Amino acid sequence: MANDDVDRIIESHREWIARERAKQRPRLRLDPRGISEVEARRAVRELVSMLVEEEAQELGVQPARIQIRDQRSRWGSCSTRGTLSFNWRLVLAPLEVLDYVVVHELCHLREPNHSRRFWKLVEARRPEWRLHRDWLNEHGPELLAFRPAA
Repeated sequence: MANDDVDRIIESHREWIARERAKQRPRLRLDPRGISEVEARRAVRELVSMLVEEEAQELGVQPARIQIRDQRSRWGSCSTRGTLSFNWRLVLAPLEVLDYVVVHELCHLREPNHSRRFWKLVEARRPEWRLHRDWLNEHGPELLAFRPAA
């Protein structure tokens, strides 16, 4: 096939190509050799602890405990006993996204549900929370699938 033929075909399908490319999720290109799970857990614990210390005081709450876990479908959780759990893969996300998850779980210490009051509290602490939730919705599956090299 001649280059002119290829160019003509591409040109005739340009709109379709643009639509298909827009549907594709950008990949984060995570390198399993770049970080070990042990290093990631240590890093996320430090970051979460710093964020909890700052934000808990502002919210007037204190978690009973912080756990770093290997959840398959959650980024964080708050138990009825006040234990906050966070997925170690959050260290692979932008800091603003990790911050949002920490604030979300801390807000559960005041509002243990997803009521309108809960979301107003989250909104008061992090007005752009929807952007970070959307980032997790878009890139979360890739983060959850990430397995570091042994």
